[in-house]
Amino acid sequence: MYQALLTRRYLTRKIMPLLASAAVMLCVAMELITWSVMGGFLNQLIASGRSLIGDVEISRPQTGFAHYEELVAMLEADELIVAAAPTVDAYGLISLGEGRTSFCVIKGIDPESFDAVTGYRDSLYWKPLDEPLPKDDAGADPRLDPEARDLFAALQGFGETLEPPERDGLPEKPLTILGLEVFSKRGLRTPAGFVEADVLTQRELTVNVLPTDRSGGWLEPTARRFVIANEFASGVYEIDSRTLYVHIEELQDMLRMDEAEKVETGTAEIIYNDQGEPIGFGSPETVGVDPARATAVLVRGVDDADLNVLRERVASIYDEFSRKHDGVPPVDFINVLTWEDRNATLIGAIKKETALVLFIFGIISLTSVFLVLAIFWSMVSERTKDVGILRAIGASRMGVAWLWIRYGLAIGAVGTTLGIGLAYLVITNINAIHDWLGTALGISIWDPAVYYFTTIPEDFDATKVVIVAAAGVLSCAIGAVVPAARAARMDPVKALRFE
Repeated sequence: MYQALLTRRYLTRKIMPLLASAAVMLCVAMELITWSVMGGFLNQLIASGRSLIGDVEISRPQTGFAHYEELVAMLEADELIVAAAPTVDAYGLISLGEGRTSFCVIKGIDPESFDAVTGYRDSLYWKPLDEPLPKDDAGADPRLDPEARDLFAALQGFGETLEPPERDGLPEKPLTILGLEVFSKRGLRTPAGFVEADVLTQRELTVNVLPTDRSGGWLEPTARRFVIANEFASGVYEIDSRTLYVHIEELQDMLRMDEAEKVETGTAEIIYNDQGEPIGFGSPETVGVDPARATAVLVRGVDDADLNVLRERVASIYDEFSRKHDGVPPVDFINVLTWEDRNATLIGAIKKETALVLFIFGIISLTSVFLVLAIFWSMVSERTKDVGILRAIGASRMGVAWLWIRYGLAIGAVGTTLGIGLAYLVITNINAIHDWLGTALGISIWDPAVYYFTTIPEDFDATKVVIVAAAGVLSCAIGAVVPAARAARMDPVKALRFE
């Protein structure tokens, strides 16, 4: 009874214990915020892989490989694989005119299969919305406008199929889907998070690519005009600022990777007229068909599939496929990688950096141990008479020691609870706080061009809360041990004669 009474009295009537609680609060909040942001960054980086390339990618850059339709069918027949999609990837220069150019990854896709692997259609930006974005309290997003609903529905349809609209008497132009950040749309975003300007007013762009032959040699550049049918926003700045999608058949044609007739090589036959005069050359004899090629096949596995097991299964299927066709490179000459494999260096660096930062902040948080020790040492000296009275009326040494340890646990519990609350408020509103700093003070800490994602990721996880909370309370208890031992060893007679 006396322990609870004195703990409450000391905790509410002394300023120094409250300062110790404040120090614990800041240490707990600092560790939780850091761990949540860096952990959220790592989790979002890993999770974003599935929305960009699926689980596993089979790739052979530049030259690609043929008969990919058969490979897709073989993959989708496996019980571990949900879907597979061929793609053609190339680097190219795109131009909107007026000197607005950008070096991008041109990705040829089949919209239906690509969506089955990556969820591509969900990333389309220009489409009608039924509900405003969380920050759009005024409902000012143009995609909410009922009068423009048909327009955005049409743009959504073009993006989902990449099929150009029918235009009577006019040649059809191919469609492209542009990354939302390709031409620096960040400056056009409102604080509510949507793009205010109609970025589709510039409806066409020119795509320039450099084809290669089957041996990897460069051919003449190819340029083609495309109509911007929509834009996509994956949330990964590196992708949204450097990627555009076109139909796979368009890019195959531009890169000379489409199906073509294979003709007999050798000296051309000269054709003569009746007078024996040469009048031209005969057409070379067609000896077969050169099949279309893809540079990659993306694979999505079942939800509970282990990525390493899935990668081995995909490699085994490709090995079986390559043995069926001459000219298809064997498995040793192509890349079979998961998203984590492709970004192993970055992911490993982030994990090590997270551990290092937490270790450093953990050392900083040890100040709470020494702060509690110093405060309690001072209080034991100040409350010597109280200790003497307790010992004189029969309190045991363990009872006196537990009084001070319990006091330390109380300080730790109060500080930790306040720290968790502060961390929760900061973490759940971290992007709003960052936006306010940029608007009110001109401070911009999170640059998507540097930190990969367009918004600050966060991961307020219960496991992290429990670990940090336990560390905060335990550190205060450890800081109280030495003063508690000192109080327990006091002689009651000497303690009562102290004053």
